[in-house]
Amino acid sequence: MYVPDELRLYYNHTIHPELKRLERKRKGLMVFLAASFIVLLVILFLQIYIRIFLLTLVLMIPMVLYIAFIFYEFDKFRHRFKPKIVNLILEFINRSVDFRDLKYIEDGEIDPKTFRKSRLFNSAAPDYVGEDYIEGKIREQEFEMSELAVKEFSPVRNRLDEVFRGVFLHTKLTREVSGEILILPKHQRQYLSATIKAFTVNGSWVIETKNERFKHDFLIFGTPNADKHDFLSNEMQESILKYKNKTRKDMYVSFIGSDVFIAVSQPKDLLEPVLWQSNVSFDLISEFYEDLILLMSIVKEIDANA
Repeated sequence: MYVPDELRLYYNHTIHPELKRLERKRKGLMVFLAASFIVLLVILFLQIYIRIFLLTLVLMIPMVLYIAFIFYEFDKFRHRFKPKIVNLILEFINRSVDFRDLKYIEDGEIDPKTFRKSRLFNSAAPDYVGEDYIEGKIREQEFEMSELAVKEFSPVRNRLDEVFRGVFLHTKLTREVSGEILILPKHQRQYLSATIKAFTVNGSWVIETKNERFKHDFLIFGTPNADKHDFLSNEMQESILKYKNKTRKDMYVSFIGSDVFIAVSQPKDLLEPVLWQSNVSFDLISEFYEDLILLMSIVKEIDANA
């Protein structure tokens, strides 16, 4: 995807200085951590040499507490980094005429009821964790999205199985539409048997599309009262294909009446800072921006063509 020159300028003048400030904080913590471990090793060698356990213990306690304090500061750094950078990126996107009122809530999440309503994953979602909630408007269409990690109890093993990990988006069409449609990645069919069975048990049918590339990558199911022309415009299909081909991520889409749900598998948390190396990177920012804009472009196509 083409990254606009405006983003590079915004990065150089606004985001880069903030990243440099955070980088100085990270480096300072790393120096203190390294120095603490060196002192701790010196104390351990003293114990081996002089063999006075009580003295060694007295010296070690404050050092261990100090190292614990540094790791606490690392955790604070991580929680400061992402909100600051995400808000700066959203501030840039908000300048576009297509987007407005974008808001980020670090500890927010899509409601579990919304997740279950999508019918994309046939699960009660007993283990449900969300973060990095973003809401706003794309043109006049309101949307919400967040990162989710959803698990359920395995029916055959004493453990939790992963249901979904990634970004989940919910929006609502500006007009009333009847019927339900499910769009699933074809290569994941063997893992989605419960979802397909639950959706098709009441007479839902396979929907054909003339878009051969879309047919190759996705399975489409619809309820008897669903009109594919209400949902599956060629522009919308091309927008989904563009996202999939660009990001190489699995995408799941459902239309439940006027509600639209999009789930994108994401094995790693977006924009999480790395503590052991520099985070001053335009590529890091542009990757997050591209993912966000591509996902929002699907919402724009749905709004324009549904």
